[in-house]
Amino acid sequence: MKLIDCLLYEKMRAEAEVSARKRVHYCLHASADDAVQRLVVAMEPGTYIRPHRHADPLKWELFIALKGRAAVLVFDGEGVVRSVVELAANGAAPAVEIPAGAWHTLIIKEPGTLLVEVKPGPYQPLPAEDFARWAPPEGDPAAIRFEQMLHRLAVGAAVNFELLNAGKDEPQS
Repeated sequence: MKLIDCLLYEKMRAEAEVSARKRVHYCLHASADDAVQRLVVAMEPGTYIRPHRHADPLKWELFIALKGRAAVLVFDGEGVVRSVVELAANGAAPAVEIPAGAWHTLIIKEPGTLLVEVKPGPYQPLPAEDFARWAPPEGDPAAIRFEQMLHRLAVGAAVNFELLNAGKDEPQS
């Protein structure tokens, strides 16, 4: 039996706070080959998850908020926001399932956010074409500004990586 308790939460939160990526995960599944991948993920504000999709192979993804607040942004293929779902353990939407093939990212709105992530396995790294070309890669200096811009996007707004690189980080409507 694997337990998601306060001790695990506090340990993961402390690790996420000092992690360069501002997140850590704890696998509930036994191996990367499992048919269902189940993770507990502790994340802090500022973590950057490059917008991506799960198209090759097609996979859905489920997030359940246990602590804190996050938001899932879903985009069209050109970087226009099609929906924003606020996740909070005691909020109106504590969980969301992202359809297979949808462009999406996750932003963290509160320190100490803890989510459960579930998706079909086996684990396979995303191919390059499943990362949004209109978003900087993780580790790119522009990723910090891009992540901050994501917090200001509303439905109908478009990201513009070229403007971001020019130092103009306002979303386009």
